[in-house]
Amino acid sequence: MPRRKKGQERRIARERIDALFRLAEKEALKGNAARANRYVELGRKIGMRYNVRLPSEYKRRVCKACHAYLLPPKTARVRVGGSRIVTTCLACGTVMRFPYVREQKERRRQ
Repeated sequence: MPRRKKGQERRIARERIDALFRLAEKEALKGNAARANRYVELGRKIGMRYNVRLPSEYKRRVCKACHAYLLPPKTARVRVGGSRIVTTCLACGTVMRFPYVREQKERRRQ
């Protein structure tokens, strides 16, 4: 049996995760939240199987509690206050807070 190439497997896994999150966004925009959530679930499973981390832009699109796909007008509420972005999942009500200090520093420099 030939030896598996881990680097190549991980590259393919990243490509598949990207494709699944693009499909999830399309389905969420159409209003098919169940299918979008399924695509997110598959993407997370691929990441876990091949030890590939989800990029931060994808992590912010997934609820940490119920793993639903978050699309701001439909399945999530996003508020900006102080030095953070507050995202509320409309499926389960979980609140996630993300700092945005880097953006504020850049704005001060300009």
